[in-house]
Amino acid sequence: MKEARYFYVPDALNAGELPADEAVHAVRVLRMASGDELFLMDGCGTFYRATVSLTTPKRCMYAIEEALPQPPLWHGHIHLAIAPTKDMGRMEWMAEKATEIGFDELTFLSCLFSERRVVKTERIEKIVVSAMKQSRKPWKPVVNSMTGFQDFVSLPQSGRKFICHCYEEVARKDFFNEIRQAGGGDMTVMIGPEGDFSIDEVRQAMANGYESVSLGNARLRTETAGLSAVMMSQLVNREMSE
Repeated sequence: MKEARYFYVPDALNAGELPADEAVHAVRVLRMASGDELFLMDGCGTFYRATVSLTTPKRCMYAIEEALPQPPLWHGHIHLAIAPTKDMGRMEWMAEKATEIGFDELTFLSCLFSERRVVKTERIEKIVVSAMKQSRKPWKPVVNSMTGFQDFVSLPQSGRKFICHCYEEVARKDFFNEIRQAGGGDMTVMIGPEGDFSIDEVRQAMANGYESVSLGNARLRTETAGLSAVMMSQLVNREMSE
């Protein structure tokens, strides 16, 4: 039995052919030909069973045989806002693993102590798409461009809003306990750079409705903290959807 082949095709129902990079992979790497079965993912909650109808060296057309709407895998909208590390490889790893675990939105923050001010979101998008296909996730996380801290905290967000930090002089609750007691739901979680948010940033976020929380007693690297927050959010929201 052949392994099912999945391809990411935005607006798959109307596109009629694979995007250029997916077409090259299908035709040149997998050597797919007319009549072969493939599955399309639109990133918006639906898979499609399709058949290859025509190929050229750089193009792959298809005919949809069946739409396969997918049930939600967790309850609520999980939004991670994080200050990227100087080494983008660590952020790329985090984005890949967070997609495999399951979350909905990723925003990169420019903070006072940020080590990096520019992020090439095109690269992150490709990593997210690859992880989405690998883990068979029906929804693609939204990847936002770098946003200044002050601009971000003033934006409206759905559900509860949290800022994770390590300042002992600012009262903090346990993030996991808070979301579990509340039963999950929509949430935005902010993670600072290696040097943490500034204490003024923490207070500014709190003034804009963010709750001061801790991810536990251990001091975590930025990418580990981001992944931990996603995992905790996913566990609670998945638990509440069952």
